[in-house]
Amino acid sequence: MIYRNRRDELENQLNRGALWAITYGDLMSYLMIFFLMMFSFAMTKTDKAKSRRYEESLMNIQKSFGGKINSKSLERAKAQENEEKVVSNLKETMETRDLKSVLQIESTEHRIKLVLTESVLFGSGLADLKEPARKVLAPISAELKKLPNDIVIEGHTDNVPIKGGKYSSNWELSMARAYSVLLFFSEQGIEPRHLAGIGYGENRPIGDNATSVGRAQNRRIEISLMKTD
Repeated sequence: MIYRNRRDELENQLNRGALWAITYGDLMSYLMIFFLMMFSFAMTKTDKAKSRRYEESLMNIQKSFGGKINSKSLERAKAQENEEKVVSNLKETMETRDLKSVLQIESTEHRIKLVLTESVLFGSGLADLKEPARKVLAPISAELKKLPNDIVIEGHTDNVPIKGGKYSSNWELSMARAYSVLLFFSEQGIEPRHLAGIGYGENRPIGDNATSVGRAQNRRIEISLMKTD
């Protein structure tokens, strides 16, 4: 009995003496997580895709340690993931339908921009969609309407003055063309409150209007899906 009591007393003394190691271990764990978070933030602050993965990792850490998940951060991460999926689907559509010559897709920090040449959408000096244009725009609208994001449609022309016809200026023509695409998207089920149309006419060229190739580049429709901030 005496031996057992002494052994129990010794174990208790040893356990009390080791309590500092538990606290120390917890402190080191928290410090490691803190510096990992700081390092991840520094590496991802200029890259939105990496930033989303950083937020997801942070939320998983919070969940593991019993912390409260920020619902707004979770919703933003899911929205950004859906936007990336739409970009991937649009690029696949461009490949499978062989639209590389008439469609360009750019994804920046703030928007997903689709650039369509005039030739596939409209006749010269006209703003009514060609029948082939509807077949090009239909799969695009099917992807865009999966998201609740705002969509801005811009019409652009070259600088060759309009002579005769329905429209008095390139500016008016560009606005009419943007409206035609906007109306088509609305008919395809995209909510009108998410749609906006702008006509820039000849005022924002991307090519040299002194050449036929440059003028063809300038006659375009730009469709921008605004990304989640």
